[in-house]
Amino acid sequence: METMFWIWMAAALLFLIVEIGLPGLVFACFAIGAVGAAFYAQMAPESYLMQTAIFGVISIILVPLTRKFAKKISSDSAQKSNIEALINQPAIVVKDIDALEGRGQVRIQGEVWSAQSDSNISNGSKVTVIGIDGNRLQVRPGLPEQNAPE
Repeated sequence: METMFWIWMAAALLFLIVEIGLPGLVFACFAIGAVGAAFYAQMAPESYLMQTAIFGVISIILVPLTRKFAKKISSDSAQKSNIEALINQPAIVVKDIDALEGRGQVRIQGEVWSAQSDSNISNGSKVTVIGIDGNRLQVRPGLPEQNAPE
């Protein structure tokens, strides 16, 4: 029965369409499993249980094998951009930071930013940007710690 071949191929096409919309290569593994089942359906069209088993085995084997590759191609870029690039960067206080009032300013990369901290920090002190809250930098006293290479 040639109908099972086309049912499996339609399933493979459906899995590929879903894969286009979702990252991770999981549905691509199911598509390959469906193609394997379709080719077996050409040889033994009445063996529905074996076709399903082939689909399952191929899919289950491919999912863990593709995880490492999927993580590599879908990982975030190593270089941060825009305001995120300021996090963990050194800055110099140009206007005293008052912890209670949440007021102060720092100079970072040639620009002056509003800043706040959990502690009072005096003018001229070196600080590290630890976060961003709207248009205000969250800072802590001291220079950035050197992180080990990832």
